Amino acid sequence: MRVQVRAGGAVIADSRDALVMKEGDYPPVYYFPRADVAMDRLVRSSHTTYCPFKGTASYFSLRDGPENAVWSYEAPYDEMSAIRERLAFYSDKVDSIAAG
Repeated sequence: MRVQVRAGGAVIADSRDALVMKEGDYPPVYYFPRADVAMDRLVRSSHTTYCPFKGTASYFSLRDGPENAVWSYEAPYDEMSAIRERLAFYSDKVDSIAAG
């Protein structure tokens, strides 16, 4: 399945290797390999959050766009190693996330 993220009118992530995670009643979250993301459009943020199931998340802001729009578990718990260093996008901070 191909998944694309658009922000600022441009495709900033395009992958056939995104991992999908479904958590409770929330919409699915797609975790993209960094190689499939326009990393030059992201700026690392100092913001972090903690999830008791995944570990500590690091954040990126969109260059000239919303802050903390993208997160990554750079050193997740062993049980979640499949998402290590992948990137996920907040759907309300990008134009669209489309899977198909």
